[in-house]
Amino acid sequence: MGTLEGHLLPGIGFLIYSVYYSVLTSLALLRGEKALQHPLLPRKLRGHRLFQQVSYEAMMKVVVPTFGIIGEYFYPLGVNRLQMIDWTDPRRPFIFKDNWQHVTMFGFFILSGVVDMVSQSHLPRWGVKLERAAEALAFYVLVLLMATHIENKNSLEIRVHLLLMLPSFLFAVVLTVEVWIPNNPSIWLLKSWLGLVLSNWMMQLCEMYVPPTGQPWRADNPTDLAFLTIFFCWHLALAAGVVIAIYGLCRLWHCYYSSWTKTPGAKYQRCPMESSEELEKLKAEALAQDGGV
Repeated sequence: MGTLEGHLLPGIGFLIYSVYYSVLTSLALLRGEKALQHPLLPRKLRGHRLFQQVSYEAMMKVVVPTFGIIGEYFYPLGVNRLQMIDWTDPRRPFIFKDNWQHVTMFGFFILSGVVDMVSQSHLPRWGVKLERAAEALAFYVLVLLMATHIENKNSLEIRVHLLLMLPSFLFAVVLTVEVWIPNNPSIWLLKSWLGLVLSNWMMQLCEMYVPPTGQPWRADNPTDLAFLTIFFCWHLALAAGVVIAIYGLCRLWHCYYSSWTKTPGAKYQRCPMESSEELEKLKAEALAQDGGV
């Protein structure tokens, strides 16, 4: 959907996922873990026994794109874009091109979520590589369809989508590298940064539909196009700052939680003895008590 709502839903979804992944990465680095530990859904919510190890990440990949597909077909209420070919026209033209492109993108992210569920439940040894491959495929499809999505658009929309394709393609490349080099902290941080860049830029698209200044962006103005690129560079720095801020907050929480869980004196400590005379005195008192009993 080329509307505010159409960009807001995936933007919020990517933002939540990126913040969630950044938190996991920060905690893993602080704890010295060799692999990311994805929290699992409560047992009551996992449903069928075939999916006993479902993470929040996998569930989000399925739920959010599903709402996106429903919106593409039936939003606003009363419309129906399920039809792909206009059978009333003798030429049988394809219709709703943009919507079907969006649905295809959402569909591959749902596929990535399903692969995560199956992998986490039944393929614990080498399933991580399969998960990253499916996720990389979803982003490659996103870039591929976005390349044709900008056809017949004005210069402003073309610039916006080209800048969106850049972090999407880099994210796909990083995921591809992670297939062969899993559990690498540098890749974790790079993914966190690129995910925040992508989600922040999606939110920037929403701002273009409802500009805070009240003046719409002008596609025929070179100054607006130049500032669009400037804002994208600012988003690169903003995403890096958010990653650092999340790591700092996680570090504070980790230090506070560690100090709070430690009970003073809980560990066994040997009683210090200044001299052997005290030890002999204690033994004598113990023998006297035993004799009295």
